[in-house]
Amino acid sequence: MKFVQFFLSVWSVLFIGAVCQGQVIADESSAAEQKAVATDPSGKWIQLFNGKDLEGWTPKFNTREVGENYKDTFRVEDGILKVSYENWDVFKKEFGHLFYKDAFSHYRLRAEYRFVGQQVAGGGGWAIRNNGLMIHGQTPDSMEVEQKFPNSIEVQLLGGNGKKERSNLNLCTPGTQVEMGGKLIEKHCISSNGPTFHGDDWVSVEIEVRGSDVVKHIVGGKVVMEYNHPQLDDGTLLESGTISIQAESHPTEFRKIELMVLKP
Repeated sequence: MKFVQFFLSVWSVLFIGAVCQGQVIADESSAAEQKAVATDPSGKWIQLFNGKDLEGWTPKFNTREVGENYKDTFRVEDGILKVSYENWDVFKKEFGHLFYKDAFSHYRLRAEYRFVGQQVAGGGGWAIRNNGLMIHGQTPDSMEVEQKFPNSIEVQLLGGNGKKERSNLNLCTPGTQVEMGGKLIEKHCISSNGPTFHGDDWVSVEIEVRGSDVVKHIVGGKVVMEYNHPQLDDGTLLESGTISIQAESHPTEFRKIELMVLKP
């Protein structure tokens, strides 16, 4: 009987120790997962672009490996983050994206940008004065070498041609889809109620992202588009993801990209 009691006592200690160790491992794993997504709602604007270099950003061009800044397209000059085609002769659908290092879930994203110069030869007509803020995106490391766009939600940045109206902050959905009015929208690009911006003036825009619940496109304090349940084409809800800007054949400049983490 004493031996049985001793055995049960030892077994209890080992079992409790294993549970505690398992809990520690689980907690560490959970902490690591949480660290991947910024969750500190400080109420302050975080500058994603430091105004000096591309620290914290990673380029990915289709047909190229992660990290190769093809033809020095993404660069920083005079405090401006530029999408430059100075070294290009012709564009052959080498679409590029520049990814910020952290993923985010609940936040406000604000950017100041403008289109400059002429589109590089070979660019599509739809890509004239066209860029985008890609949110809830996959990581650059998870993209295929030949993949043109990350699976993401694209908040489209568009400039006018000086003649026709062209709404800004539209929605495009590479590898994704959203819901509007309780209905699943599978159309690739959807126009917003955003204004047209002609010329080379700086434009300020904002995006409010609430995980997989709701996303709002904002210009001048006015919501010009709103939708729910951003998701992959297979229906997986997008609770968080990367942020990136594009290189689609038209020179673009960014003088500010900043973010405020919000409480879930």
